[in-house]
Amino acid sequence: MTQADRRVVAAWLFCCAALVFAIVVVGGVTRLTHSGLSIVEWQPLVGALPPLSEEDWQETFAKYRETPEFKLVNFDMDLGGFKRIFWWEYVHRLLGRLIGAVFLLPFLWFLARGRLERGLAWKLAGVFALGALQGALGWYMVASGLVDNPRVSHFRLTAHLGVALAIFAAQLWIALELLASPARRAPATRLARGALGIAALVFLMALSGGFVAGLRAGYAYNTFPLMNGHFVPPEILMLEPWWKNFFYNMATVQFVHRGFFWVLAVLVPLLWWHARATPARTAASALLAAFALQAALGITTLLLGVPVSLGAAHQGGAVAVLAAALWAAHALRAPEPVGAEPEIKCAPSAPSPA
Repeated sequence: MTQADRRVVAAWLFCCAALVFAIVVVGGVTRLTHSGLSIVEWQPLVGALPPLSEEDWQETFAKYRETPEFKLVNFDMDLGGFKRIFWWEYVHRLLGRLIGAVFLLPFLWFLARGRLERGLAWKLAGVFALGALQGALGWYMVASGLVDNPRVSHFRLTAHLGVALAIFAAQLWIALELLASPARRAPATRLARGALGIAALVFLMALSGGFVAGLRAGYAYNTFPLMNGHFVPPEILMLEPWWKNFFYNMATVQFVHRGFFWVLAVLVPLLWWHARATPARTAASALLAAFALQAALGITTLLLGVPVSLGAAHQGGAVAVLAAALWAAHALRAPEPVGAEPEIKCAPSAPSPA
């Protein structure tokens, strides 16, 4: 695989990652506008076309009127209101189809032209498999809100978000690897391992945000830094058995999400401080800036009662922080000089006999 091939494949993967970022943001808008249950069928091919006539719209709206969400929540909605929520979910699904095509078609072309190494091809096939799983998981999530309760399962919502983040992270990391020097790399330093740990914490914080979103816990405890006057709200362990609080209690779920924030608020500046004199200082500075912006977005979103624009920006900000953390972790893996040989120290020659 030539260096030119590596750059082309990396650029393609960066484009794919940008599309995943876009669909995460649109998914946030879809969730916040309560649009996700407007399309009640999963038609991967036929569903690519929206309703094209008044008769089509009436038929699609009639299917929505049979759902629990319409009967229990939107019973007074007219066709105009339905169209507004329909388009957000339609764009979300259309982006998913676009991402699949933008990934699969170039992948097959690169593969057919022999421009992918065997190991890389298998990695990319794994990313595509994750994408297929994500499509099925998206419908599995929507289906949970079409039965009795007009809300999707927060477990399925979080899984849907988690797979999207995993796809984004895999694409970004592989692209960074392709652009890196082909030289051998030294064993990961403690700082590099710490940066990877921060990336893992960012991922877990985003998953906890999925629970916050699914349980609509962001609409409660709209104060900061305390939660309605308490650092630890008294109702944090009100459910029995105790472990249920971490999955069903809005107070506990939001407390855990804040807990990840406080841990990262210490670790991210520490990483930046230690990396400021290394070649990774730009990536570490980007991580610090992204985290500061995300913190401001999260606090403002909470205090203002989760407006749609800020809520979607906060969801996108989580992806940006994850990207910066992965970039910093990759940049801290210092390459060895090309062609360097281990230094051999020769013992001093013994004096020749007189």
